[in-house]
This record gives sequence, C-alpha cells and structure tokens, in this order.
Amino acid sequence: MGMIDVLRRRWRYFTAKTETRFESNADPKVQLEQAIADAQEQHARLIEQAANVVANQKQHELQLNRAMEQLEKVNGSTRQALMMAEDATKRGDGEKAREYNSTAEAFANRLIATENQVNDLKTLSLQSAQAADQARAAVQQNSMALQQKLAERQKLLSQLDQAKMQEQLNRAMTSLNQTVDQNAPSLEQVRAKIEARYAKALGTSELSGQTVEARMLEVEQASIGSEARSRLDTMRDELGLPSATGAALGAGSAGALGAGSTGVPGAAAQTPEAAPAETASADPADGQ
Repeated sequence: MGMIDVLRRRWRYFTAKTETRFESNADPKVQLEQAIADAQEQHARLIEQAANVVANQKQHELQLNRAMEQLEKVNGSTRQALMMAEDATKRGDGEKAREYNSTAEAFANRLIATENQVNDLKTLSLQSAQAADQARAAVQQNSMALQQKLAERQKLLSQLDQAKMQEQLNRAMTSLNQTVDQNAPSLEQVRAKIEARYAKALGTSELSGQTVEARMLEVEQASIGSEARSRLDTMRDELGLPSATGAALGAGSAGALGAGSTGVPGAAAQTPEAAPAETASADPADGQ
C-alpha cells in the first residue's frame, strides 16, 4: 500500500469521524429547517425548469401558427398564378402565360418548403407539448411532496419539543434521587433524617409523661390548688361571708323552698328575721 493510499484512507476516516461527531452534536431543529429549505430551493429550481419547457412549447405553437398562415397564403398565391396563366392562354397571350406559369412554379416551391417547415414545427410542437405536460405533472407532484414535508416538519417539531420536555423531566426526576456531589444529600436522605428526628421527639415526649417526676408534679399542683381554696374559705369566715361550700348548699335549699311555697295561694315566705320583729312589737303591749 502506497503512501497516497494511506493518506487517502486516513482522510476518509477523519472525514467520517468529523461527520459523525457533527451529527451527534447538531441541533435537530436546525437540521430540519435546513432540510425544508433545501426542499424549497429544489422546488423553485424545478418550477424554473418547467417554466422554460412550457415557454419552449408556447414558442413552438406560435411558430407553427405563423407557418400555417404562411402556408395558406403561399397556397393561395400559387393558385392565383395558375389561374392568371390560364386566362392569358385563353386570350392568346403566350408571353404572359409563360410568366404566370413561372411565378406559379416559384410559389409551388415556396409552398413545398413551407409545408416541410409546418411538418417540422408540428413535430416539435407535439414533443414540446408532451414535455410541458410532464413538467407540469412534475411540478404538481413535487408541490404535493413539499406540502407533505411542511406538514411533517410541524409534526417533527412538536415531537422534538415533547422529547426535550420529557428529557428535562427525566433529568429532574433523576436529580431528586441522586446527590449533586458527595457533600449534598438527596431528597430521600433528608426526608428520612427529618422523619427519624420527629419520631424520636414524639417517643421522648410520650415517655416523659409516664415518669415519677411527672406524677409528683401533678400531686404538687393538686396540693397547691387545695391550699388556695382553704385560704379563700378562711378569708370568707373573717369577712362574715358564707363559704363556697355553704353558699352552694344555701342556694340549693332556697331553690327547694321556693319551689314548695308556690303550691299555697297568697302565702308569703317568712324569713328568719321576720319572727323576732313580731315578738318585739308584742312586748310593749304586755307591759301595759
């Protein structure tokens, strides 16, 4: 293997490797737009070529029409020359007859040439008409293909956006279960740590409520409440106020008496202070 072959193989390898790297790093959206732009440019070139073919066919039609008109005119002139030669012969003018016959022969030669030209133009016009039809069909077919590519572009762009969104979602879900680095815990690790701490706090609180110190504190609080009530009863006695227990009993008895006196019409409830007043009023009468 020569040095040139080695260099050629290395160049092909380097080119293939570069293209592969470029394809893997290229943005699909940009490549899609490039493909659509290439298709549109190709369609524009096809339209231009088809326009040239159709224009050629139109030009052949114009040439054929002019040749047909010329053929008809030459044919009429040839006939006219023959008729004039015949009239000159009838008049006995041989010289004029020969001139008109020569003119008719010249027109006949032109007529033959014009007929050949018309036949050639007919062939060319037929061929150009077929080529124009093929060009129109090609443009129409390529236009439909371009429309399909444009519709496919919208579909591919939508799929590309969905793929990007799904890839981003996948990366986000992966990052929730993985650590950013060795010093940053994952969300699962942080949640487990918080739940363990919360459970430990609840267990400690529950155990603290069942200790001897907690029950002793409850007894001390009950003793403090009893002492406060005893002090209040002492103060009521010093002030001549009924105790909290007696006031409650008196209120209950008064309620019972009031309920019993309602059964006698016109009866008035006598209080303990009413009887001594009557006795005191009766004592002076007895002394008199």
